[in-house]
Amino acid sequence: MSFVLPEYHAPDFTQPMFQNAPSVTFHPAPRDGVAPEGYHATSIFPEYFKVNEDWLLAEESRMDCVAVLRDGKIAVVEFRNLKEGEPVVVGRTEDASEGIYIYADGFETEKGEQETFSFRQGRSRETAYSMDYDSIYELLRHEKDHGRILWVMGPACAFDHDARDAFAALVRGGYVHGLLAGNALATHDLEAGYLRTALGQDIYTQKSMPNGHYHHIDTINAVRLAGSTAAFIHSGKVKDGIIYECVNHNVPFVLVGSVRDDGPLPEVYGNVYEGQDAMRALVRNATTVICMASTLHTVATGNMTPSYRVVNGVVRPVYFYSVDISEFAVNKLRDRGSLSVRTIVTNVQDFVVNVRKGVL
Repeated sequence: MSFVLPEYHAPDFTQPMFQNAPSVTFHPAPRDGVAPEGYHATSIFPEYFKVNEDWLLAEESRMDCVAVLRDGKIAVVEFRNLKEGEPVVVGRTEDASEGIYIYADGFETEKGEQETFSFRQGRSRETAYSMDYDSIYELLRHEKDHGRILWVMGPACAFDHDARDAFAALVRGGYVHGLLAGNALATHDLEAGYLRTALGQDIYTQKSMPNGHYHHIDTINAVRLAGSTAAFIHSGKVKDGIIYECVNHNVPFVLVGSVRDDGPLPEVYGNVYEGQDAMRALVRNATTVICMASTLHTVATGNMTPSYRVVNGVVRPVYFYSVDISEFAVNKLRDRGSLSVRTIVTNVQDFVVNVRKGVL
């Protein structure tokens, strides 16, 4: 099986519905961080806005934001980042009748006939995922050289010896272009590289070590003493791991904290909105996103990831996977509007090991 990037078929703007449509309406933002009444909220799909007889695509979109005209282009802006007086698109229709067109079928392929009644149409722990794995392997091989692969990880990925080694190998192999996580993933991964435990348990045998409950906060304290995670790693105290490989291979990572965090590590964003902006900076370039065992960061990333990306003037799909052992966790993302997500219900540690075997 060879991966082929699907072709985008843009709307035919010579059709009467587009030719006869009015130009989109802009109203000024009444103050910083406030949209005008009747604002248009963006989705995950390609959206076009008629400006001076031209239909402009919002090239860097995300859901639940507003469309703003900046420098002759449509920018998709979070409410908090609006500036007073900026021209904001208003209109609540999506069929071109107000100069706004949402286009969900640009990558649509032919579908075979479907039975009216059939079993196992959902995605659950009973789903057969063999084809999904093969598709992921082919996708990652393509994206390694032709895209940007962004991973979103919860701490479970660092608790297992084999999974941790497998992901470190993916970093070395060039299959990781960015990492989003919280304080816990980085802390327990560094703990494993420093003290060979995660939350005080040996990462291979799972045996609890004497005073092991100190290990994660001892690790945080040692990193803070060093001044930064990179300085701690370069000191030689960490021998291996996910963050170790990211630092040594210049893979950017963004760590955004939560109210429950210990420490935290020096790089962790305590201000969630600054953290969200830093996350979106990595998301803007991502063409494949794989989220594993972190409902909080998965939903956050899903909210800022569109279904498409414009690369060198070409519209292409963004591939989005959510992997978790909980059906609730993977389905919650779809319930929050990330309709293009592909879900896999499995142990993330097994998933990472399988991906390593499939691509390396």
